[in-house]
Amino acid sequence: MAAQNPGYCVLLPCSSQRSWVVPQSCLGEIVTVTASGEHPPEFIHWRGEEVPVVDFGRQDTLPWRDPRGSTGLVAVLLGQRDEGCRYFGVAVRGGLLSVSTLDDDEIEDLPDAVQDYATAAFRMKGHVYQVPDLLALQRAIGSGQAIN
Repeated sequence: MAAQNPGYCVLLPCSSQRSWVVPQSCLGEIVTVTASGEHPPEFIHWRGEEVPVVDFGRQDTLPWRDPRGSTGLVAVLLGQRDEGCRYFGVAVRGGLLSVSTLDDDEIEDLPDAVQDYATAAFRMKGHVYQVPDLLALQRAIGSGQAIN
C-alpha cells in the first residue's frame, strides 16, 4: 500500500546536473527577471525584500535566460526565521520546471547520487532529483559562503 500523498512538489531544474524536488509550501514564487547577461543577478528585489540568488549552473551549458525575451526565471524559496536571510532565490535552468505529486511506486532511491546541499536523491520517470537541504543552504547563504 502506497503512503498517502503529502501534497504537490515543484520539480526545479537548477542546472544540467542538478534538479530539485521542493515542497510547494516552501516556494514563494517563480519570478521572471529581466536579464542583461548570461547569468542571473546576485540579488533580486521581491516584495520589498532584497533576495540573494544562487546559481548552480554558472559553469553550465544550459542557458539561464530566454534569448528571445531576454528574461530568466528565479525560484524564491521561503527561509526559516532567525537565519541570515529570510528568503533566497535559485536560478532556474532548463525545461523541466513543473509541479508533480510523488508516487512511491515510481521512485527509486539513489543514496550514492546525493549532491552538496541535498539530503536525498532519487530517480523518477527517468530523471534524477535531489531533495535539497534548504536550511543548510539558507545558513550558508546567510553567512556569506560562496555556493557553487
